[in-house]
Amino acid sequence: MKETEKIADKIKEASTVKEAANIIYKELKKLTGSKCCYVAYIDPENGDSVAITFTHVTSQCNYYESIKEARFKRPKNGKYGGLLGYSIDTGKSFFTNDPMNHPAVHGTPKGHKPIKRFLSVAVKDKNRILGQIVLGDPPIDYTIEDLKVSEEIGQAYAIILQKFYNGEIPLR
Repeated sequence: MKETEKIADKIKEASTVKEAANIIYKELKKLTGSKCCYVAYIDPENGDSVAITFTHVTSQCNYYESIKEARFKRPKNGKYGGLLGYSIDTGKSFFTNDPMNHPAVHGTPKGHKPIKRFLSVAVKDKNRILGQIVLGDPPIDYTIEDLKVSEEIGQAYAIILQKFYNGEIPLR
């Protein structure tokens, strides 16, 4: 059994979304060499993107940690925009080793640590976006292999999010 299958099995056995997010955070950082990770779900009630496990990259992250989430409201037009929202908006996972020149970038938020390499997975089922996994700043460029591994892990996370949406497991 390959490493990603073992990790996917651990994720699928998680008893909460938070537990699954913590596994993803630890294991994908290790597999890809990423310094940063952000694991979110889409709030089924209002469409907000809600990170429940994340690396601290701004001074606001301490506050987000204290309330146990970083919530990004779904805009009225339904598009989150920017590099962070790109995979949610398009449903397509991607990576860039030059984020400041990606067509979706609209600058770095005030106080945010600059990210030099960026990878984002749209976690989805057949009909909708369920969540997102974002990685950043490995010591070397991301590759298509990093994206494939991250998408495999994203498929396991989709199963957990479906259970959450169906009321079968709690968030925390």
